[in-house]
Amino acid sequence: MPPPGGDPDQILAGLDPEQREVAAHPSGPMVVLAGAGTGKTRAITHRIAYGVASGAYHPSRVLAVTFTARAAGEMRTRLRGLGVPAVQARTFHAAALRQLQFFWPQAVGGAPPEVLSHKAPAVGEAAGRLRLRLDRAGIRDVAAEIEWSKVSLLTSQTYAAVAARQGRVTADLDPTAMARLIEVYGEVCTERHVVDFEDVLLLTAGMLDEHPRIAAQIHEQYRHFVVDEYQDVNPLQQLLLEQWLGERQDVCVVGDPAQSIYSFTGASADHLLDFSRRHPGARTVRLVRNYRSTPQVIHLANLILGGGARPAGAGRGGARPAPLELVAQSGDGPRPSLVAHADDEAEADGVASTVQGFLDEGVPASEIAVLYRTNTQSEPIEGALARAGIPYLVRGGERFFSRAEVRQAILLLRGAVRADDGSTSLGETVRAVLSEAGWAAEPPRSGGATRERWESLQALVVLADETERTAPDSRVRDLVAELDRRAAEQHAPTVQGITLASLHAAKGLEWDAVTIIGCSEGLLPITLADTQERVEEERRLLYVGVTRARQRLVLSWAAARTPGRRGSRSVSRFLAPASSVLGEAAAAGRPRRGKKVARPARPRVCRTCGGMLESAAERKVGRCDACPPTYQQAVWDALRAWRKQTAQDAKVPAYVVFTDATLTAIAETVPADPEALAQISGVGERKLGLYGDQVLAVLRRSATPEAPDGTAMTGKMTTRDK
Repeated sequence: MPPPGGDPDQILAGLDPEQREVAAHPSGPMVVLAGAGTGKTRAITHRIAYGVASGAYHPSRVLAVTFTARAAGEMRTRLRGLGVPAVQARTFHAAALRQLQFFWPQAVGGAPPEVLSHKAPAVGEAAGRLRLRLDRAGIRDVAAEIEWSKVSLLTSQTYAAVAARQGRVTADLDPTAMARLIEVYGEVCTERHVVDFEDVLLLTAGMLDEHPRIAAQIHEQYRHFVVDEYQDVNPLQQLLLEQWLGERQDVCVVGDPAQSIYSFTGASADHLLDFSRRHPGARTVRLVRNYRSTPQVIHLANLILGGGARPAGAGRGGARPAPLELVAQSGDGPRPSLVAHADDEAEADGVASTVQGFLDEGVPASEIAVLYRTNTQSEPIEGALARAGIPYLVRGGERFFSRAEVRQAILLLRGAVRADDGSTSLGETVRAVLSEAGWAAEPPRSGGATRERWESLQALVVLADETERTAPDSRVRDLVAELDRRAAEQHAPTVQGITLASLHAAKGLEWDAVTIIGCSEGLLPITLADTQERVEEERRLLYVGVTRARQRLVLSWAAARTPGRRGSRSVSRFLAPASSVLGEAAAAGRPRRGKKVARPARPRVCRTCGGMLESAAERKVGRCDACPPTYQQAVWDALRAWRKQTAQDAKVPAYVVFTDATLTAIAETVPADPEALAQISGVGERKLGLYGDQVLAVLRRSATPEAPDGTAMTGKMTTRDK
């Protein structure tokens, strides 16, 4: 019997030379540096199919790992089309969860724990036990920090030191308080016999490390690995991959350092850049032929990316590779444009007009996207599109198969399976069934929820037509089976409507026409990007947005936030290298030298002895531990008394108000106004609002003039007296 997967030579036919090199060498380690739109999924799925067809792989011994359920579903669809449906394509979490649940009785005994769908309830309970008052945003930020700590392989014991070294502050909690919250969160999960998504990876990796027999079974089951979007791997995922591999070298990783945009989640392109060091002799292939976008779009993308530092951190293995310079393979298109607006409201109206122009030119609504840096930017755009009567969908909202109208429609279709006698076409039958759920041939004139419900049902109608075109004999049962498969893979059908999405959410997607708003300093790069490394990640984020466009691309920015205000914004610095394409207005985006947007750096030298400050706590205070305090004792005593009373009134531990290090810094610097107080590390915006006036009042009451020799003129014994 010939191996599955078809003729090996036929599988390689139609691939470009670089894609063919990826596919034709299925054994041994390989790193594929794949630029945006270069057909990486095509290359790696053909690699798997060729490996199976040539006999190098057994299909059940291959595991393809992706980062999203959507990407895994797309890969399974392509592998099925290549004749290798038995190959597993899963996300890291799905693969790990399957193994954890299967081996848990052997490794631990009893039923495996349930997986939390959301951390918020457990975080809220943990905060309550510590008498911490966190609002919804605070709980969300804490949940994200717990996720970061776990994927960074930190425990509640090791978190504080690392977080302090990196200057991380979450929900106005200093690292010590956050470490305690992480610990109690773990206790809550243990008591409930639940785990979160990061625990699934941690427990699976730990199980493979501690149980050689289980590890041997995994190594026997999976002989060959493919990892997509490898630039987004975090330390925890890398650890699990190494556990899966064992001593084997049959792994192919695919990624693009220029699309590394998730450092805030713990991801690092270093794993991609260091691959050849960890796997000596690995074959390296660079995919640069872009089949997605016009030469005009690609030229702009190359200019933006090439205008900054190299695209990602240099691997520990040596020099940083040059960015991939994409080479467009499609025909010419319109020139990208940059549009300036007076304010955000004018920009929103301008975007609506641009979108209407795309629609008038015949671009389908589902092939148009408006992208932005932060989710709050979507509100004025939504309003402008609604006023113009243009349907839109906000990506990142409720999943398609979770919508009430979709669930009801699928239920009606299931009921129609037996009644479908084939007397009418699939499309006609589905239209008749869905009319009971509110579908009509003409879309509603109103927008909002009514239009969104119709768009969901219309997507099912379109899918039925596509199914019938592919297989003319298809019946309702075939459509229901297809919907079940798509629901399991979260592979939603196309919904007609303008897509609104953040630049992060747009990664992995593409449209015929794209508008990117907010291309101004403070948004791109965002104000929080206070280091060169973070600024360069913002550049890569814009690059990702630009390369989502196939044919039409419009960039826009607004000089002011609200109408009537004087414009204080300037165009993004990232567009300056592209002034030859976008016009001289883009050149104005060069950053002003010496402009300070971040909090001043903490001192590195002790203000008393001049020695180097080693720890974060010392740098916070500005004095080394060996030197005596420089505060007035009366000020210190008054601040401690105030903190104690404030903590008692709020029924929280004292360190939740201010840590000793922050209190010492306040006592030694004696800030005279809120602006000076805000410069002290540990005094965030929230704590400044809660305690700022009280702290300044305590300082005014307790601070006393100094004697000529520098000692405080009080009745208490000074440090110098001691």
